[in-house]
Amino acid sequence: MSGHNKWSTIKHKKGAADAKRGKIFTKLIKEITIAAKGGGGDPDGNPRLKTAIQSAKAANMPLDNITRAIKKGTGELEGANYEEVTYEGYGPGGVAMMIDCLTDNKNRTVSEIRRIFTKAGGNMGENGCVNWKFEKKGQIIVPKEGVDEEQIMNDALEAGADDVIDRDDVWEILTAMTDVYAVSDQLTQKGYQFEEVKIARIPQTLTKVEGKVAEQVLKLVEAFDDSDDVQDVYADYDIDFSQIPDED
Repeated sequence: MSGHNKWSTIKHKKGAADAKRGKIFTKLIKEITIAAKGGGGDPDGNPRLKTAIQSAKAANMPLDNITRAIKKGTGELEGANYEEVTYEGYGPGGVAMMIDCLTDNKNRTVSEIRRIFTKAGGNMGENGCVNWKFEKKGQIIVPKEGVDEEQIMNDALEAGADDVIDRDDVWEILTAMTDVYAVSDQLTQKGYQFEEVKIARIPQTLTKVEGKVAEQVLKLVEAFDDSDDVQDVYADYDIDFSQIPDED
């Protein structure tokens, strides 16, 4: 199974239920801030901001937090000046990885990303070293509860989606990169709720890893996800998750 897709499922399972709520809020606030900075504070005219707000509400973020994040992005309140930056490299077993970050200090962030790679036995690479292995596509994550398979398939494809994939307890809807917000708007009108709507990096080929190496890769992904500066982690691993022991 594709690495980033499965990790997306794991992350959503853990998300609201564990002690990482503070980190989740931090990532969502950064996304709201930079979305407002780039496209203005009106969600009706800023699709990226609109979906960031939807994600924040799904995570039960207080409205005051959302409002402050928007105002920091538009300059109405003082706040950190975040930049978008992506780092690339290889994890254990030659797994290609791309790490999307939002940071107010690139020197700090690049040092942290390099440290995490090195500690896990991976290597941080130059820009472009693995980018060619991934394709940017729109990604919409829909919880399965109460959603009929045939209905979401029909509705998503009718709205212009490329594919609908069964990912355990969520549906993953893939679209062309330029169509993701139009598709999500149409699905919203049909009553669907989303856990996430974004531009994702989809691996075009997969690298099979097993046993200890597979466990090392998953620990590396989690270490990146735990970093405050990291927004998203993408990897091209192919792992049989039935062989990975569950952690309580």
